[in-house]
Amino acid sequence: MTVIPLRKNAMTVDVEDYFQVSAFEKNVARDAWETTPLRVEKNVDRILQVFDDHDVKATFFTLGWIAERCPAMVSRIVSEGHELASHGWEHVRVTNQTPTEFSADVTKTKMFLEDLGGCSVNGYRAASYSIGASNLWALDVLADCGYRYSSSIAPIKHDLYGMPDAPRFRFTAAQGRLVEVPITTIPVAGKNINCGGGGWFRLFPYSFSKWALGKVNSKELESGLFYFHPWEIDPEQPRIEGAGAKTRFRHYLNLSRMQGRLEMLLSDFSWGRMDDVFFNDEERRAWQEVASVA
Repeated sequence: MTVIPLRKNAMTVDVEDYFQVSAFEKNVARDAWETTPLRVEKNVDRILQVFDDHDVKATFFTLGWIAERCPAMVSRIVSEGHELASHGWEHVRVTNQTPTEFSADVTKTKMFLEDLGGCSVNGYRAASYSIGASNLWALDVLADCGYRYSSSIAPIKHDLYGMPDAPRFRFTAAQGRLVEVPITTIPVAGKNINCGGGGWFRLFPYSFSKWALGKVNSKELESGLFYFHPWEIDPEQPRIEGAGAKTRFRHYLNLSRMQGRLEMLLSDFSWGRMDDVFFNDEERRAWQEVASVA
């Protein structure tokens, strides 16, 4: 397969387990998490091996709750040269938090991950892309808490989230103190269509994803951003009882094909960490200087 060399894209993983997704909030109580066997560490081990096979470094947006229970997994992510970033503590949507609650959540997670990983945590991704037009205050809070970038806005129209009028590519926010990198989309018939991973990657034929990302790289001359979850390469995961038909369709569709498609994507395009793809050396040095003073 031919690698499209014009642009390097960012490969990202949202480190959460199958029972923690927002769509299952009504079916799996949070107090049941402690007694639910974790599958995430085994799946992350597989992902790290796949990345190593393809010589790819990625950014792992990690739940604090998971990191607390799987410290060896976090250490391996960092030791193998990947970027450690924050996904919040317990996968609570920002739309369900007050500014005070959100600030406490992202501060706690950042400090814990930094202590555990022995590295700076500069990036954040909201649960279920839950930052949008109604709560852009969250970007100011992230800047106040020391984050350098966010990847929390989906510039699409969706029944659960999305900000279709948002810029499709990197933009500054919080009075220039934060950079937002939206999930990658492609305009089709006047609407932005997600071509940056998740359920869309499992729904659409691989040829669509390859065409769309190739167009972003070669025609728009922009870097793309791809994301997926460890549970998406785990077709043997337990089924959640009581979930609705739409939720079951979205969550379980083509899980058995996901790893094969992912490996084709890794071969067909050039990939790197968020901080390497979207930020230059001067910006990263500035982060390090601020972190050393702190």
